[in-house]
Amino acid sequence: MYQNYTIGQTEFVLNYNYDLPRNHVARLISDFVDSIPQDVLLEDSGAATGRPSSHPAIMLKILLFAYSRQTYSGRKIEMMLDENLPMRWLAHDYTYSYHTINNFRRSQHASKLIKHAFVYFTMALKDHGLIQNDAVFIDGTKVEADANKYSFTWRRTVEKYHAKLREKTSKLYEELVEKQVVQEMAPELVTSAEGMEVMEQELAEKITKLDEEIKQEPKIIKGGSVRKRRRRFLKKLRHQLSNDLIPRAKKYERAEDIFQGRNSYSKTDHDATFMCMKEDPMMNRELKPGYNLQIATHKQFVLDYGLFSNPTDTRTLVPFLTQFHALDFFKHIVADAGYGSEYNYTMILDQFEKQPVIPYTTYQKEQKHKFKNDPTKSQNWQYNAEDDYYIDHLGVRFSFYRYSRRTDKYSFERDFKLYRADKHQLSEQLDELAKTPSGRQRYMQVNLTWNYYKAKVKATLSSDEGKAIYRRRKFDVEPVFGHMKRDFGIRRTHLRGQRAVENDIGLALMALNLTKFGQSISRLATNFINNLKSGLRF
Repeated sequence: MYQNYTIGQTEFVLNYNYDLPRNHVARLISDFVDSIPQDVLLEDSGAATGRPSSHPAIMLKILLFAYSRQTYSGRKIEMMLDENLPMRWLAHDYTYSYHTINNFRRSQHASKLIKHAFVYFTMALKDHGLIQNDAVFIDGTKVEADANKYSFTWRRTVEKYHAKLREKTSKLYEELVEKQVVQEMAPELVTSAEGMEVMEQELAEKITKLDEEIKQEPKIIKGGSVRKRRRRFLKKLRHQLSNDLIPRAKKYERAEDIFQGRNSYSKTDHDATFMCMKEDPMMNRELKPGYNLQIATHKQFVLDYGLFSNPTDTRTLVPFLTQFHALDFFKHIVADAGYGSEYNYTMILDQFEKQPVIPYTTYQKEQKHKFKNDPTKSQNWQYNAEDDYYIDHLGVRFSFYRYSRRTDKYSFERDFKLYRADKHQLSEQLDELAKTPSGRQRYMQVNLTWNYYKAKVKATLSSDEGKAIYRRRKFDVEPVFGHMKRDFGIRRTHLRGQRAVENDIGLALMALNLTKFGQSISRLATNFINNLKSGLRF
């Protein structure tokens, strides 16, 4: 027996309303977005005429639900609006083209809205008692950009060839000035594309003037026309400027503007920087275009995030903490050894007034007996605080020499005390040991501020409270990256450009938060029901 199948007959169609289960994630997404105030959801200024714009609340709902279902393509999200019942329920049966969806998630308003969403989500966690005031956990990972991995531009290469171009242009300018073709210009203007265009314009005027003078000459001139020879020479130089020097100068200047302090960028995504990725199947540390994603978590909920172009985590901590909206909720800032530096410790203690639970790079190494018993390490040398001198493992005495201050490329100042080996030791043998192989006196330096921070970090990590807090880092912040890359499949961005990628990552992290929050609520409800049932037995 088969189902009834007839063609060409009138069918009676019933329309009915559909609803979702109370514990469905779409309901949680809808309630969360509706909890955001309207003045935050809506743009400050909108068009008064024309077709009404898509409501940001609906756009945010459908994007969060699509991301929670691991759907990131604009065309597939458009298809979900037709085929997926929870999506239709969220969109109130409205349909949007993939152009509208993609334009919204790239917009500046979406960027502002996503950032505010993390603020309200953090407040919701605090209202539900899911945030303790003890510690926030920070970590970073590299996310590959949606760009061609072979479309790289290196700053050293650009600087090298730009310097050669400037040298070539300077020689050409000197030749033109010597032959009274162009007027003198400022030295910094000569080697720029703007200055080259001025030279080209003056050459064109000279050539036009020569054309008029040549028309007045007789057809035959004994020995040839001097003006024609000069015109050929000027045309050659003008062709060199217009077809070679000026385009190259504009190309190099545009590249230098894109770098913005970075060492590289991708031609298909100018905001992406080439970095070493953790996923390295060829085991050759191949550089790929990507972004450095930083997140702050508590109980595996992402409270805030930031996207940076520099590959090292050391220089991202302070900018990230500066924009972190919930920093006042916590007493301790926890991160791995990649964030341990004098600058970070100084800013956390002095500016943010928090307690860092961040080991420095050599912390684990210094805890070993081999390091503590190594006489060649300056930390293990004998120190006389009264007379301020050190004695190394060979018996050479180092007396205080002078103070020194150094400024790194990030304008951070470090103060050192320099100690120099005494010229006159207790014996001639020690006099020789006090010198380097080249015959100079040996030096050593001590950074008292850095030593103070190291001792403070050691004390924190050695305490019971510090050990317990730092132990939580392994199962608080690190699993979030595992869920993001394995469960949500985000190993590569889906959009291009800093703002678009930041919105893309923000939507994914918020979808991850809401999914986990919904599971936590369901688990609590189930436990509550089970407790009630178990209580009825008695």
